[in-house]
Amino acid sequence: MIRRFCGKEVLAADIFKRGAQGDEGVRAIVLGVIERVRKEGDQALYAYAEQFDKCKLTSLEVSEQEIKDAYNATDDYFKETLRLAADNLKRYHKEQGGKEYRIEEDGVTLGRRVLPLERVGIYVPGGTASYPSTVLMNAVPAKIAGVKEIVMVTPPQKDGGVRKEILAAAYVAGVDRVFRVGGAQAVAALAYGTESVPKVDKIVGPGNMYVAAAKREVFGTVDIDMIAGPSEILIVADEGASPVVVAADLLGQAEHDRQAQAILVTTSDALAERTAAELERQLAELPRASIAREAIERYSAIVTVKDTDEAIEIANAVAPEHLELMIADPERCLDAVRHAGSVFLGYHTPEVLGDYLAGTNHTLPTNGTARFSSPLSVEDFQKKTSYLRYSRDKLEAIKDRLADFAEREGLSAHARSATKRF
Repeated sequence: MIRRFCGKEVLAADIFKRGAQGDEGVRAIVLGVIERVRKEGDQALYAYAEQFDKCKLTSLEVSEQEIKDAYNATDDYFKETLRLAADNLKRYHKEQGGKEYRIEEDGVTLGRRVLPLERVGIYVPGGTASYPSTVLMNAVPAKIAGVKEIVMVTPPQKDGGVRKEILAAAYVAGVDRVFRVGGAQAVAALAYGTESVPKVDKIVGPGNMYVAAAKREVFGTVDIDMIAGPSEILIVADEGASPVVVAADLLGQAEHDRQAQAILVTTSDALAERTAAELERQLAELPRASIAREAIERYSAIVTVKDTDEAIEIANAVAPEHLELMIADPERCLDAVRHAGSVFLGYHTPEVLGDYLAGTNHTLPTNGTARFSSPLSVEDFQKKTSYLRYSRDKLEAIKDRLADFAEREGLSAHARSATKRF
């Protein structure tokens, strides 16, 4: 059964103490994988494919023809769905992007340039699972940002192939190169390069604890998007919400992972009771019931509160990945939401919309990091370069002040850099 709490007492509960991604046993394995890939390159990737993916590969890169064949073999209905999702992502993400500017005033020029990253690597989970949505969510904003080359890695199936839905999404999103490599070894290959896999500037995309640990280890050599934890949803609901729908939305996150978290915060005792019963009813029907049940019983909760203000206060303290405001007037509360990855407004805006088709990005901060980080965006694939220019007169007017500042820091060569010009 799901646990029940009243008000803010939930914040002290142990449901927030989920397993750490930085387990030392995992880290030791990952460090060994990374070092072997750095030393042996492709040879290590072939060996790890046989060891971890149980397939003997003859090539690492998926050819353009394979990608086209997979797209053509995909049914027309799903191809239309992929194009709809990609179009919505483009429409939303085109409004993003850091702005360039230039300031000129009396002999001084200051400005900023916005430049795309040269090459980005996207990790897409594969094997027994298939996540074409991950391809779209990461590749579309990278394309809009102007990234010159997008390289995708994904674990092969036992026959060495890659699921056609993933390749079809890569085709629609404009991914440039695809490699059948997964796990920590794929992250290492992207970070350091091998004979086949090119070195990238940034690695994005979700993965298991080994992938997350590898991303943490290579950060600094390359940039990464985030260290993602288990999925989360917090639903604020009033008496107008349907317990059937609330339970369905909670289970939509719980089925992701045994450590996923699904929290209902409601002003209605009746809704709390009926949702708890509905969770049990719907759990019995789920193919992934054992996973969802563990997440519900260990890391989830139903919380009753006196009013919506208290509910929003709890939501801000949790800083959830997904926040559904299943209340009569969600727009009224939106300004009060300070910490959430993505907010879903009203009774008819399920989190699954953000996962697949709405156009907002589903790569979101987890584990409370929405307090200081943001959804994946076009800006994540850009870097900013400042520039400045001073006339001789402007520099001469402040050279002594510059030199004094430098000398106070004990940096005489810095000071002379200004004064030696005159």
